[in-house]
Amino acid sequence: MPTTSTNPHLPFGENKNADWYGKDIISVKQFSRDDLEYVFGVAHEMRGMVERVGTFDLLKGKILANLFYEPSTRTSSSFTAAMERLGGSVIPINEVKYSSVSKGESLPDTIRTLECYADVIVLRHPETGSAAIAAKASKKPVINAGDGVGEHPTQALLDTFTIMEELGRLDNLTVTMLGDLKYGRTVHSLARLLSQFSNIKLNYVSPDILKMPKEVMDEVGAKGVPQAEYSSLEKVLPETDILYVTRVQKERFEDPADYEKVKGAYVIDPTIMKVAKKEMAVMHPLPRVGEISTDFDEDPRAAYFRQMEYGLYVRMALLAMVLGKA
Repeated sequence: MPTTSTNPHLPFGENKNADWYGKDIISVKQFSRDDLEYVFGVAHEMRGMVERVGTFDLLKGKILANLFYEPSTRTSSSFTAAMERLGGSVIPINEVKYSSVSKGESLPDTIRTLECYADVIVLRHPETGSAAIAAKASKKPVINAGDGVGEHPTQALLDTFTIMEELGRLDNLTVTMLGDLKYGRTVHSLARLLSQFSNIKLNYVSPDILKMPKEVMDEVGAKGVPQAEYSSLEKVLPETDILYVTRVQKERFEDPADYEKVKGAYVIDPTIMKVAKKEMAVMHPLPRVGEISTDFDEDPRAAYFRQMEYGLYVRMALLAMVLGKA
């Protein structure tokens, strides 16, 4: 059963969906392997329903508040599309600087206001731990869409679902994470999720100042997952089943000079990919800023745009789950 950071507002039933009805989704630590299999099963059903009929009325009458304190295109529009595909409605709040927050309103007060209007709240916030604070304040389900450099659980879920859909398995994999592993919350969450599967090996390739945080490595290592750090991709690329590329995030650097030193450190293009397996996948949470050449986009192993589509189905599944309609 998932653990959450807020009160259980609704009673549990006997089926799996009852475990998630009315619950917050704050961290990947909530998800057991059984939970993941359930989420991915629902997401697979959502994919089939969208392909057959496009939209349906599963969440008709339900309202989502999309509260984004940071700029977002993919995550915000993905949740909007997911809710509308399910027949629900959305309150979009993407320009927080023009809202009451600019007048000094606290996050808990904003959340308590929005829960008066909405059935579920999706939150992106620049401060680590903000999603848990919001969940504590809210009587309605809160879904973490990224809190600072902390976690991005729905991204990690869609990433894991992508691996399943692309390679047909989540065990017996070598996953190489490349680029900004220090500030990249997507890789922090994904490493934690993958540690639940069998015979997983994780390679971390980054500049020295952007290495995977020790606390993440310690947590993953405690589950017996082999991990190795590298500064160069060439040595590990031939053994890689999943290459997960991240951009170097200029906005996370306090010193612009540090950013200039590491931007463009790695570029994936057709030449470097000649040594990679024929059956593997290259993923990226997007947006990219040059770390994957557009010349590689037509390669069958380029999964990053399919990854965005898989995200729609996972977010549809999560919304249906927390609103009791999966």
